[in-house]
Amino acid sequence: MTETLDSTDWAILAELQRDGRLALTELGRRVNLSASAVTERVRRLETAGVITGYHASVDLARLGYAVLAVVRLKYPGSQHQPLHRLLAERHEILECLRTTGDDCYTLKVAAASMPHLERLMNELAQFGGTTTSIVYSQTLPYRGPREPPATGA
Repeated sequence: MTETLDSTDWAILAELQRDGRLALTELGRRVNLSASAVTERVRRLETAGVITGYHASVDLARLGYAVLAVVRLKYPGSQHQPLHRLLAERHEILECLRTTGDDCYTLKVAAASMPHLERLMNELAQFGGTTTSIVYSQTLPYRGPREPPATGA
């Protein structure tokens, strides 16, 4: 089901993506709605599955994860459950996307050190070929989607 969002819904999403801890009264002020109206809209967006959760952004280096890497994995088989089990067990794997093209999966991995990353890569290599890119810096942090431009009919 595709949820139809109006410009106020998009404004609410933009504000909550900037600060998920924003008080509903302040959110209402920012999008020109009463506290009760904005509360109803947020609940509707949550119920519809548009808002799927609220999360804290953390500094990986300050938490002891000095190495950030993007890993591409070519998975030759059709039985993906063993890989899914590893993904669930290894919390260093922050994100995993199933993709098209030469690679089947793209993973975002945080490691405490290069030896730590090497051990994790050895585990992933049992599932297929890997290509690892070390992240120098995050040029654009995740910012969430914005309202798409209107399309001409």
